[in-house]
Amino acid sequence: MITGAHSIIYSNKPEADRDFLRDVLQLTHVDVGHGWLIFGLPPAEIAVHPSDKNDVHEFYLMCDDIEAFVTQMKKKRITCEPVRDMRWGLLSQLTLPGGGKLGVYQARHARPKAMTVKKTVKRTAMKPAKVATAKRKRK
Repeated sequence: MITGAHSIIYSNKPEADRDFLRDVLQLTHVDVGHGWLIFGLPPAEIAVHPSDKNDVHEFYLMCDDIEAFVTQMKKKRITCEPVRDMRWGLLSQLTLPGGGKLGVYQARHARPKAMTVKKTVKRTAMKPAKVATAKRKRK
């Protein structure tokens, strides 16, 4: 039924933040045309927290050693907030080139096994618009 999750980071400087995800965090990616990169992520998890409002969502990256991560980011001149000791883990936030903040934490809580996906429908990849346009021009 569910084959994955798609998270979105909104940014005033999307190109700079895409470059950061590609070049600094070295996330795998595909170009779906016109510079729109979609990034691969490691296994993910989701939790539901109580709130007075709906439609409020948060996105965090996780790591095994937050202190090593922060040190690595500082070497790359990426600003990280001091690590805070929370009940559920060790938390920092890095500042994206676009100015947004992205939480990164080392979990203390149990982690679920990654969900496996049984492929039932053959999928075809969309061709990037640039490639399709170039092929039309050659004909």
